[in-house]
Amino acid sequence: MGYTLNFNLIWRHFDKLWGGLLLSLELAVISIAIGILIGLLLAVWYVSAGRAVRTVIAAYVEFIRNVPLILLVYLVFYGLPTVVDIAYSAQTSFIATLSLYSGAYLVEVFRSGLEAVPRGQLDAGKAIGLTPWQRLVHVRLPTMLRITLPALSNTFLSLFKDTSVASVISVPELTYGAQWINFNTFRIVEVYLVVTAMYLLTGYALLFALRLVERRFRAAH
Repeated sequence: MGYTLNFNLIWRHFDKLWGGLLLSLELAVISIAIGILIGLLLAVWYVSAGRAVRTVIAAYVEFIRNVPLILLVYLVFYGLPTVVDIAYSAQTSFIATLSLYSGAYLVEVFRSGLEAVPRGQLDAGKAIGLTPWQRLVHVRLPTMLRITLPALSNTFLSLFKDTSVASVISVPELTYGAQWINFNTFRIVEVYLVVTAMYLLTGYALLFALRLVERRFRAAH
């Protein structure tokens, strides 16, 4: 007998998928916010500091970018508490990991954006008496943001999808909800079809909203 699709059990437990989707968005938003702070601070430090500092920052970036995210999640959640007297929840652990992960990528994004600011704008700011801090805040950062906004949007979309990795440490996000329903109903095809649709629809909605923000930001400048 062939397999017959039956979504009734999926809809019965849909609250787990909906709650998981909201948590996935929350994880992505918090992580990108912290990642922006990490990336921006390190990028500004990188372009203004000496070789030793640049080497340390580059080492952090290369380490994070060349280690799979799932391994970083295991190291922070399982490994770190075994060598350091520290305790935290799975959700806190994942946010910390994803923030460091996104921060490493955003260092390069922001660094490139800062270096792409036209020299003429900086010279003009200096000519009218702006201090280095004022030139950074009023000239370099606004121009850098306009340059890097598309890359920042793409990073957020990637982080939203990366939240699925949190399921390996039992954070009840969307993929974990799907695994729970599959384990309890054995409707593997139906649940993953629904979850795939939820990821796709949410991703396209986020993409549309972010592109709208980009267009309005460019129009305002």
